[in-house]
Amino acid sequence: MRYEPDPPRSRRAFLAGTAAAILLRCKPDPRDCAPGAGDTGAGPEDTGSPWPCEDPFAGGALVGLVVFLGEDDEGVGYVDGSGLDGRLALDLTTLDEEHLVQTNDAFYLRTLAPSTLDPEGWTIPITGLVAASSAITAAELVAAAVPMGVTLLECSGNSLNRAFGLISAADWSGVLVADVLARVKALPSATRVRIRGFDDHPKSTGSVAGAAWVFTVDELVAAGAFFATEMNGAPLPLDHGGPVRLVVPGWFGCTCIKWVDEIAFVDDSEPATSQMVEFAERTHQDGTPSLARDYKPAKIQQAAMPVRVEQWDVAGETVYRIVGVLWGGDTPTDKLVVSFNGGPRAPVDVCPAAATNRTWTLWSTVWRPGPGMYTITCHIDDDVPQVRLDDGYYARVVAVP
Repeated sequence: MRYEPDPPRSRRAFLAGTAAAILLRCKPDPRDCAPGAGDTGAGPEDTGSPWPCEDPFAGGALVGLVVFLGEDDEGVGYVDGSGLDGRLALDLTTLDEEHLVQTNDAFYLRTLAPSTLDPEGWTIPITGLVAASSAITAAELVAAAVPMGVTLLECSGNSLNRAFGLISAADWSGVLVADVLARVKALPSATRVRIRGFDDHPKSTGSVAGAAWVFTVDELVAAGAFFATEMNGAPLPLDHGGPVRLVVPGWFGCTCIKWVDEIAFVDDSEPATSQMVEFAERTHQDGTPSLARDYKPAKIQQAAMPVRVEQWDVAGETVYRIVGVLWGGDTPTDKLVVSFNGGPRAPVDVCPAAATNRTWTLWSTVWRPGPGMYTITCHIDDDVPQVRLDDGYYARVVAVP
């Protein structure tokens, strides 16, 4: 049976739901029982107890959500702009264990379909350094499509200017890129593959038309890259790249080319595409290389952020619950911690534990702060560099009255 996600919910619908059931299915961590450190910026304290404490929200009532400060919610939950300037950001406050897969209407958009796009009879030539050119049609890919599972995409430009909502997960179907590439014989000089998408957009206020990325075959195979033709059990919508979109699990969305209309085998002299140049800084390249071969894989490193701060009334006491998501990286981690105003780091409750990096996992922690302004920052407590987390990129700010 295919997974069919529920319709998207608004903040109001979220608060009107069964509040006591939200994220309380897992046994609380013993750390949740420790009092907060007031306005010192410290988080929950580890009591060292091996036994779960009582649910701190038992019999409580969800009062509301604390607003994140200093962020722009333009385009959050609605389509803003058109063409290259079209955006739709996911309202992250609505995420819970039953809404980690987004509907097609709620899934983020970084660019809307060109007005000149005509999917009828869509054909993708396979050219370049090959013994003989070939082609595959969208109809052939649709007929051969198989379930690819839930995979998360994140725009490399995801930031606080749209409340970090340029990120979503969907259940995809399609055909492995490796199977399509096997249709032709590449010449010995072919070391890379350039995948291009139809991007006939008029002038934009802030983006460059021309969508293409250059990969090695090994990179595509290792990532399990596929040509998507379905999204959540429905034909791939045009705004999401229909009829055919490249999905590279674990890589930023700028590499997941929409409206794929050419596959070309190339060699190490292949120039970087305009897409690679535009997103070089956002994908953490060393400068802006002129040749595609000098670009590092545009992978999403381990990341995490709070998505919601809930205010609860429990037996007359105001208690807060921070809910967040964990995603990215090559292997699941159990080293996630949070800090408040740069204070001591405290582990959080990740339940269930992260089992895959193809999508996101929820985490939460109970918080008893004093009045004040707090910057909530996530960290991975190991020695592996994580560019965005290490820089505090996903830190979020709240004011507690």
